[in-house]
Amino acid sequence: MAATAGAAAEIVREIAAVGAADLAAAPEPLRADCLRLARKVSLLTHLVAEVAEAAGEDGAAGPEAAAWVADLLRALQAARRFVALGRVPAVDTGAADQDVNDKNIAVQFKYVTWQLQAALTNLPHSCFQISDEVQEEVDLVRGQLKREMEKKGALDLNIFSKIHDILAHHVDNVGSQSEEPHSQRETLSLENLSSDHLELQHVALLISEISGISKSDIKKITSELIEGLENATVADSAKPTNGDNQTSDEAKDSPDNVKKPDTVAMPEDFRCPISLELMRDPVIVSTGQTYERAFIQRWIDGGNRTCPKTQQKLLNLTLTPNYVLRSLILQWCEEKGIEPPTRSKYEGSSIEVGEDRLAIEALVRNLSCSSLDERKSAAAEIRSLAKKSTDNRMLLAESGAIPALVKLLSSKDPKTQEHAVTSLLNLSIYDQNKELIVVGGAIVPIIQVLRTGSMEARENAAAAIFSLSLIDDNKIMIGSTPGAIEALVELLKSGSSRGRKDAATALFNLCIYQANKVRAVRAGILSPLVQMLQDSSSAGATDEALTILSVLVSHHECKTAIAKAHTIPFLIDLLRSSQARNKENAAAILLALCKKDAQNLACIGRLGAQIPLTELSKTGSDRAKRKATSLLEHLSKLQVL
Repeated sequence: MAATAGAAAEIVREIAAVGAADLAAAPEPLRADCLRLARKVSLLTHLVAEVAEAAGEDGAAGPEAAAWVADLLRALQAARRFVALGRVPAVDTGAADQDVNDKNIAVQFKYVTWQLQAALTNLPHSCFQISDEVQEEVDLVRGQLKREMEKKGALDLNIFSKIHDILAHHVDNVGSQSEEPHSQRETLSLENLSSDHLELQHVALLISEISGISKSDIKKITSELIEGLENATVADSAKPTNGDNQTSDEAKDSPDNVKKPDTVAMPEDFRCPISLELMRDPVIVSTGQTYERAFIQRWIDGGNRTCPKTQQKLLNLTLTPNYVLRSLILQWCEEKGIEPPTRSKYEGSSIEVGEDRLAIEALVRNLSCSSLDERKSAAAEIRSLAKKSTDNRMLLAESGAIPALVKLLSSKDPKTQEHAVTSLLNLSIYDQNKELIVVGGAIVPIIQVLRTGSMEARENAAAAIFSLSLIDDNKIMIGSTPGAIEALVELLKSGSSRGRKDAATALFNLCIYQANKVRAVRAGILSPLVQMLQDSSSAGATDEALTILSVLVSHHECKTAIAKAHTIPFLIDLLRSSQARNKENAAAILLALCKKDAQNLACIGRLGAQIPLTELSKTGSDRAKRKATSLLEHLSKLQVL
């Protein structure tokens, strides 16, 4: 099993090394599929490392563990074959042939995605000592893979399961199978197959190909696949088909059975107050009201600074995704048999799309022209356009601006580089562009700008990292990218006032993910945080430092490092003289440091924390009172002992 686990780890490293440049010759959508798959597989690096380590121990050498590692290896081998398709230069074909090829690729991509997701779902936790951080990565990747399958449209997953089982059995018994005489069933001619059989056979052949089955072996097992799939189809057809019992995906998704939202009574909370239509991308404004993103963004872009529903003044223009409501809407649509809400890319827009598209496409072309001045000018104009409205951000992305801007991040001209990174920052405000930016290979060059660019470019690079990290999946990718957290810590130490603020915001968001907390501490984040605690001239710096420390202290290794960095005296000083919010956060951090740690508890007792804690327990906020009271109780117990 150790050799199998080692082979799996090697494949993960190989796929993780694949970048946008390696797939430059691949046509779309194959190129994007390969990049997304490589990105997800790269997040399994820590899993295969822990599995390989456990494989060398006697306790993990059971048949269940060995079978799962073999299944994971097969899934990774199929993923490697799919990514290899993207390395082959595109061949010019007719439109019809290209359409067929795209459909074939979609089937293979969905199978590879399903196979990897199934392997991760079946991970036998009892056989391996998987850490919490790695399990978190596995759960995120599994969720990503599930969403990828949903994107590729309907295809009966029972077919995948049946083909997978037959192919796995074939691989395990390939030696004996190759020696068996051919029966009449195995040489079944195509003429005797029905159209349904031909379609099943075509799917089976595509999956066999991506699974690495040789052409000669494919012919030997085709009949077995058809027979197995036919039996499964017959078994399914024997199930009740009346309206109350019908559960097949085909029945639910058929055009005749899909309802429109306006044919069913819709909960009012699901309607956008502006468009009065079912919301697809609900967002919350500062007043607490929820709107469809495109319509409230258009309202704001028009210069309005009040909430359309309540007429209250908007304290800020932040649009926070309402994931809970979005989930409820999707669940309601599924329960009612309603087609989930979709919208055209320019819904809610008053711009003249055709005219603007032509102008924007011309700008995007100039990003790649030979003249440095024209490239710089185009990047500056795109920077301005992307800042103005959601419609511009969508048009720019549709016109191919993102890949061209990513290339300009490596420009030797500082101003061009600054315009490029700021343009990407502005484009990332629109959530759907975040994935395009990451898939486009922007993370590494953004980090390079963060390390070596001009101060303004570094500031905006940090802000871009924060924006991209708002997507949970990206927290893992950015944090695991070599030099990312180190560059942010360096900006936190030596950047401008704005640069330090941008770095602090990005680091806080990245450190919500457990593994990034340790990376930040090991990168030296505590030194600038302690300096910020002592900076009496800037209440904002103190607040930012406390906010980051409150996230870090929840990790055991970080908690130990925070105590060793001599933060306790500064935290106690803040209890005496700081603002109410900072007193509250300081008390919360002290409580976390002292839980199950008598040494830290004794330290705050010696430094005279009782008096400010007593005062805080009487006059602070509800949360501050709870934290202060709990600390006083711990101190009281320590004195009794």
